[in-house]
Amino acid sequence: LWGRNCRLYKNALRYQIMQLKTELRKKAKAIRKELDIKNISRLMCDEIRRLEEFQNAQNVMIFYPLKDEIDLLELLDEDKNFFLPRMSGLNLNVCPYKKGDKLEVKKFGVKEPKTHPIAPKSIDLMIIPALMADSKKYRLGYGKGFYDRLITKTNAKTVVCLPKELYIDELPVEPHDKTVDIVITI
Repeated sequence: LWGRNCRLYKNALRYQIMQLKTELRKKAKAIRKELDIKNISRLMCDEIRRLEEFQNAQNVMIFYPLKDEIDLLELLDEDKNFFLPRMSGLNLNVCPYKKGDKLEVKKFGVKEPKTHPIAPKSIDLMIIPALMADSKKYRLGYGKGFYDRLITKTNAKTVVCLPKELYIDELPVEPHDKTVDIVITI
């Protein structure tokens, strides 16, 4: 009986955390719509360029922005090897990308490269999308766990960039949630 009650409690707690994350995702998307993302993106690129981790990195993974997401594509003008993620089942592949390469619109409306993936361990710096982040360096993603799984396959420094309005003291976390190394807010 004790074991069954424990499982029921854990399941109820997990459900509450999932519900809270769902509400925070809705809130974050609503806040983002009201912000000047274009200007924030430009300022964010300047901040990233100043990062020692960016300056020292040769292989950098960024993401192609969805609507209202921080747009880091101007970083492609830097003298580095850039990579974008491509979904493969429940995982993300790390694929080379240069400005002007053809992209395919895939699941969730994400634009993905057509290039062949490389080993995730080859990446020096990974800039990860987030809806929110907290003071403990946890991020709130879109809920599928793609980046949490990728983080475990790489030794790259990880960075989240987001507007200061989406930075909070503490996010609800689950055992599979991974922290990032750096959170930049503007």
